[in-house]
Amino acid sequence: MKRFLLAEHKIPYAKTHLTFSLPDSLHVERLAPAPIAPAADATRAVIDALNHPLGGFHFDDFARTKSVVIAINDKTRPVPLHILLPPLLQRLAQIGIPDRAITLMIGVGTHAPMPREEFGAVVPAEILARYRVVSHDCDDTSLNIFLGKTKRGTRVLCHREYADADLRIALGDIEPHQFMGFSGGVKSAAVGVTARETIAQNHALMMEPNAHQGRYDDNPARQDCEEIGKIIGVHCALNSVIDEHKQIVGVFAGDPVAVMRAGTPLALDVYRVNVAARFDLMIVSAGGHPKDINVYQAQKAVGHTTPVMKRGATIIWVAACPEGAGSKVYEEYVAQFSSHEAVIANFKSAPFQLGKHKAFQIARDATQVRLLMVTDLSPELARKLLLPRVESLDAALAIAQRDLPRDAPVGIMPVGNVTVPVLRDV
Repeated sequence: MKRFLLAEHKIPYAKTHLTFSLPDSLHVERLAPAPIAPAADATRAVIDALNHPLGGFHFDDFARTKSVVIAINDKTRPVPLHILLPPLLQRLAQIGIPDRAITLMIGVGTHAPMPREEFGAVVPAEILARYRVVSHDCDDTSLNIFLGKTKRGTRVLCHREYADADLRIALGDIEPHQFMGFSGGVKSAAVGVTARETIAQNHALMMEPNAHQGRYDDNPARQDCEEIGKIIGVHCALNSVIDEHKQIVGVFAGDPVAVMRAGTPLALDVYRVNVAARFDLMIVSAGGHPKDINVYQAQKAVGHTTPVMKRGATIIWVAACPEGAGSKVYEEYVAQFSSHEAVIANFKSAPFQLGKHKAFQIARDATQVRLLMVTDLSPELARKLLLPRVESLDAALAIAQRDLPRDAPVGIMPVGNVTVPVLRDV
C-alpha cells in the first residue's frame, strides 16, 4: 500500500536546521515549548525587574560599594547577556558604583577556562571594552577559598575574588535541568565559580531518587546548590526565562530563592509538555547551538526523552557536537569499555567522579532504548564514545522505520535539552 508523506518537519542542528518527512500513518506529536508571547520590550522587562527586586533585596543597600562581581555563564549557555547586562550595569552606576569596581566572572564550572580571545562570544563588545572580565578555573587551587560545608557534606570552595566582593550577583536563565531540577538562581555562582571538589560533591546527588528535571523543593542536588549559594553569600540573581527561539518571556531579579520561586512556574509553563502515552520513536534535538556544542551538553536531550519512551524504542538524537566530547575525563573513561553495560557496572562500583558521570548517564539511557545519533562527530570518536553514529537523519529514519508499527506514536522534540515531557497518568 502506498504511504503518503507529511509535509517536511524541521529540527535544530548546530546553527541551522535539518528537514525530514514521515509517513502520514504515524501518530506524530511535536513536543515543543509552549508558544507563550515573548516580552514586547525585553530591555524594559529587565529594567522593571531591577526596579522591583524580589525577596527583600534592595540595590540602594549597596550604594557606592567598593567591589561587585557578577557571575555569568559561559559559551555553552544561551543566556541573553546582551539584553540582561546593560540595564544591570546601568543600575549599578545609578547607585554610585564606578565601572572600575565591577568585574564580570565567567562561571565555567568544570568546563575549560575560557581564553580571553573567546570572551567576545558571551560578553557584548562594548561591555568587554569597558569592564574587567575574567574566567573562573575550577582546578586552580590558588583561586579558591574554603567557606564551609553544606548539611549534605559538600565542601564549599569558591573563587576568592567572588567570595570577597561586597556585592555578589549571579546571572543566568531559569530552565529545566535533568538532575538539578532547574538552572538559575545561585547556580551560576554555586556551580559556575566553585572548585571541582565542590561541584563533584554536589553533582553526586544526581544519584538520589528526587534529583529530576522540574523538581525544586525536594530535589537534593538543587537544595544543596541553594545552600552552597547561601554559604557563598550570593546577594542577588538576575534571571530570564526564554522560549525555544531564545526570546525572553520573563525576567526576575532579587533574592536568589525568591527569584527561583517566582521564575520556576513560568519555566514549567514554557517547557513542560504533557503526553498521553509512551513513544515508539522520538526524533530529538538538543536545541541547536550552543546546546549541541559537544556531547557533554547535548546528552541532556536524551536524558529528558528516555522517561517517555517504550522499552526498546528508538531515539534519533540530533546533535552536531562540533567541539567533540566536551570532557577529556568522559572521553578517556568511556574509551576503556566495549559496552554501555560495562560502563554502568564500573561507574556504580566506584566513587562518583565528574566527567565519568556523563558516560553513566548516556549508558543508563542507551540500555533502555535503541539510540541512533546524527552528528558531526568523526566515526572514530563516535565509536570511542560508544555512540551509534548514523550518516544522516534520513538514514536514521530508514533504520527506525524498518520495524516500526504502521500506526506507531512518534515524537519530535526540537529543544530536548530543556523540554520536560510528562506522562499524563503519572
